[in-house]
Amino acid sequence: MEQKLLIVDDEPHIRMLLQQTLEELEDEDVSFYTAENGEEALEIIKTENPQLVFLDVMMPKMNGMEVCRTVKKELGMDKIFIVLLTAKGQELDRQKGIEVGANLYMTKPFDPEVILNKAREVLGL
Repeated sequence: MEQKLLIVDDEPHIRMLLQQTLEELEDEDVSFYTAENGEEALEIIKTENPQLVFLDVMMPKMNGMEVCRTVKKELGMDKIFIVLLTAKGQELDRQKGIEVGANLYMTKPFDPEVILNKAREVLGL
């Protein structure tokens, strides 16, 4: 069964870094999608229904918290595993992330090994 993974970040180099980190999953039948803002991310989530989303918090048009809340609370797509990625690691931000339905909250800079292992675990690889 094909797995789908979405990477959302407004910074091209971070999107590329995440893709490079996860590229070995392509050999395991994982399709990659990328978005550079929250609105684009929502469209992809609605049409492709990815199993896993790495979602930046601070973005133009619609931030990661809003995207997460929309997906989990309004659309009820609670099977999607959402990892919020942010430069802000304060406990308050973490709590906000959990409140809007994020499954995991990770701070940047992230450890590529941790990202890859989490993706494998979530996708059951």
